[in-house]
Amino acid sequence: MELIAVMPAKAGIQPSGPSRLDPRLRGDDSFMQRDSVAMHRDSWWKALSIVCVSLLGLLPIAAAIASDVPRERLSINDDWRFHRGDPAGVAGLDYDVRPEIAASTDSKDADAKPEEAAKVRARGERVLKPWILPSANALIRDPARRHVRPAADPGSESAFVQSRFDDSGWQRVTLPHDWAIAGPFLKDGPYGGMGRLQTWGAAWYRRTLDIPASDRGRSIFLDIDGAMSYATVWLNGRLVGGWPYGYNSWRVDLTPYAVPGGTNQLAIRLDNPPDSARWYPGAGLYRNVWLVKTGPVHVAHWGTRVSTPQVSKERATIAIDVSIDNDSHEGADVSVATELFALDDAGRRSGHAVARIDGGRARVAGRSSATLSASTTLARPRLWGPPPTQHPNRYVAVSTVTRDGRVVDRMETPFGIRSIRLDANEGLFINGERIVIRGVNNHHDLGALGAAFNVRAAERQLEILRDMGANAVRMAHNPPAPELLELTDRMGLLVVDEVFDSWERRKTPLDFHLIFPDWHEPDLRAMLRRDRNHPSIVLWSVGNEVGEQYTGEEGAAIARRLHAIVREEDPTRPTINAMNWAKPDMPLPGALDVIGLNYQGEGIRQDPEFEGTERIRTPPQYPGFHAAFPDKAIVSTETASALSSRGVYLFPVEKAISAPVRDGRGGDSSIRQVSAYELHAVDFGSSADKVFASLDRHPYVAGEFVWTGFDYLGEPTPYYDSRSSYSGIVDLAGFPKDRYYLYQARWRPDLPMAHLLPHWTWPGREGQVTPVHVFTSGDEAELFVNGVSQGRRKKAPFEYRLRWDDVVYQPGELRVQAYRNGKPWAGASTRTAGAAAKLEMSADRRAIAGDGKDLSFVSVRVLDTAGRVAPTAANRIAFTVDGPAEIVATDNGDPTDMEAFPSHERRAFSGAALVILRAIPGRSGKVTLHATASGLQGDDIALEVR
Repeated sequence: MELIAVMPAKAGIQPSGPSRLDPRLRGDDSFMQRDSVAMHRDSWWKALSIVCVSLLGLLPIAAAIASDVPRERLSINDDWRFHRGDPAGVAGLDYDVRPEIAASTDSKDADAKPEEAAKVRARGERVLKPWILPSANALIRDPARRHVRPAADPGSESAFVQSRFDDSGWQRVTLPHDWAIAGPFLKDGPYGGMGRLQTWGAAWYRRTLDIPASDRGRSIFLDIDGAMSYATVWLNGRLVGGWPYGYNSWRVDLTPYAVPGGTNQLAIRLDNPPDSARWYPGAGLYRNVWLVKTGPVHVAHWGTRVSTPQVSKERATIAIDVSIDNDSHEGADVSVATELFALDDAGRRSGHAVARIDGGRARVAGRSSATLSASTTLARPRLWGPPPTQHPNRYVAVSTVTRDGRVVDRMETPFGIRSIRLDANEGLFINGERIVIRGVNNHHDLGALGAAFNVRAAERQLEILRDMGANAVRMAHNPPAPELLELTDRMGLLVVDEVFDSWERRKTPLDFHLIFPDWHEPDLRAMLRRDRNHPSIVLWSVGNEVGEQYTGEEGAAIARRLHAIVREEDPTRPTINAMNWAKPDMPLPGALDVIGLNYQGEGIRQDPEFEGTERIRTPPQYPGFHAAFPDKAIVSTETASALSSRGVYLFPVEKAISAPVRDGRGGDSSIRQVSAYELHAVDFGSSADKVFASLDRHPYVAGEFVWTGFDYLGEPTPYYDSRSSYSGIVDLAGFPKDRYYLYQARWRPDLPMAHLLPHWTWPGREGQVTPVHVFTSGDEAELFVNGVSQGRRKKAPFEYRLRWDDVVYQPGELRVQAYRNGKPWAGASTRTAGAAAKLEMSADRRAIAGDGKDLSFVSVRVLDTAGRVAPTAANRIAFTVDGPAEIVATDNGDPTDMEAFPSHERRAFSGAALVILRAIPGRSGKVTLHATASGLQGDDIALEVR
């Protein structure tokens, strides 16, 4: 790669005029990018400068130097105090008046028609909405629609916001923190939809902030990556602002309320409503929280935008826009220069700058902003693309802002160089190569860890999905943690980034529809500005199964409004909206760039048993949409919603390739489990086999996102007394279901593999028909029972499994030999297991970092004396640990298990359980995990904390 001397190919100044209002009247209009490298470097120089001049007795000079140091971005995840409930006798802390709920609708069907918003009559209650709305001002384009903050500081009378309040009796917590995940589970009541965990109610977090006197004159911000929900922030007893939507990242300006050199008490109140979600939303400050300090003239929050409008293997155009905020009252002459560096696979800079861009100069008026734009051409770029045919190469743009020749800010923006194109007939192209989307939907919870984000837990999920052959993830149905997108960038996974599950019509009584009119613009812009530099994102989704599908032109008008916002923030990616009801002749599908269909491609409820139902019934829709919109690509944003319980096989076995779940037909309501033969789906869904056939018959469809990659907390269709879903390809603990191998056979066709089901341990079924199915990337296979052939079978067109439905069970060995093009390809076998005799543990990683964040996931299997898995074992297992680590949670993947996740005991489910270990912060050494169970030989496993 050659180094190119850069002159600005285009340069422009885009002043924003009157947007820079007094901080108390405006919301903060700065936007975050990654700057941790600069922060560490600049903090070191700041400390060295202060020490040196202090030794010379020049403290005033030290303060001046410190105030001009480029930005600091400090994690403030430690040393919080947490309390549930409001102080006695204090009212008026709610964001707004909410509709009254006569009865919970938590367990209503997932595809129930959304309803019109309920009318709310205020009765003179004091609410905080007028003080919170200004926090959105920076993200409202029209100055006339921005909000003016009222006088006073409501809530200041609450003891919880005061510095003198004694919170030593509160729980001490480290962020990210999900207070609801510890349970206990709610075994009674209609709470299955939200995961049978109480996530609602007021909760408070308090922490003191270290703001030294040397920060006087700097701008100080609080950045919160996610807080569930209706967050309100006070500093030193004064109301700063807040944010209602629980899934977005946001910022408030602490500068007017901070006291450099004094004690600064931060208090945050959350108030997550009941009946606010269709799945487990989590609770608390469940993502990272940062304190950001800058000079008065600085790069705006999320204020850099890097795009690659022209890309080829020979050269690429790199365009960068840098938005500058001037928080001072005086005008400032600023200039911006950007260096581009290549990153290695670990995200480290490799070598010298590959290009330098003069971003131009501008005069930025006091209390105002300006954007400087420039571009360059890079020869022989290292392109970002999805494996295995491409590599996720990345760069970082380091933008330096100078004022009067002095560096006042520096921002690092990782990005990737790649082209994307969606074609109506051929689908998705990345860098000119056709990429079939092999995607999954995932909710944001991390199983037993809840919503509290953990990088290693998310990485493990993505690794499991990638090994299956997945190359894409749809964020269902909300913006993810920013670190998740850093993972998808690094791993080369494609992303559909989604912002809303509802617009103005409600799915649950207290969901986002209550605040959509006021907040849809700032929330959408927040997601777009935060995420637009991630190369993994290929589509912006503005909604999922919204009720406006039913409102004709009125709904289409909202879609066009959202589409226009996307175009203003990022014109480089297309928009999509996932539709489960809207048809080709309706106005909504035409409002966005790409057609997104949930289940409609295969058809919804087309079996005769659904005739006469009032629920959605739709014939297969791919041809109709393709004909009505010949210039729009089609993506199946949700497919399948197949259901199963890992390792549970129920008889008789369905003859059809896809069927709904009923008692005696793939389901058993007495034990609340669904058969793992992988032939059953939710009423509006289809089996994987049926989806594959539909996609193969319509090759112009760009690909699919399966519902879902992992089981998730809540929405436990068809058994709402359970805690978690049945739709995952992988269960809640991270153990693959049989369906995993059906997808692997399709998505990794060059991987020699064969998978047998069911297990072959069936005492009492001797002599009975026990169907055997084989998932293989081969095209034919021969099955053997105790060495006797059951026949050799070949896949027919649009057939994706091989079935021997007349096999008679007899103990012994079940074996399959798969072939491809007539030659041996792969084999698999299983033998009848004896009684459970011992435990065996294995860890995904035997060495972890001692930072209190890294994790090891330890799997436990129940074995017989010969070392075979006992496939129906349900022994209760106890865990203890020696050394500098702790047990965070245990699980087994059973959606009916109501034991609290922090328990150190767990019943095995289908012969397996999981333990999650975390190092104790600041310690290192050997760790030994012990597993014991009554009547079984226990096991120990050694790990190391480094």
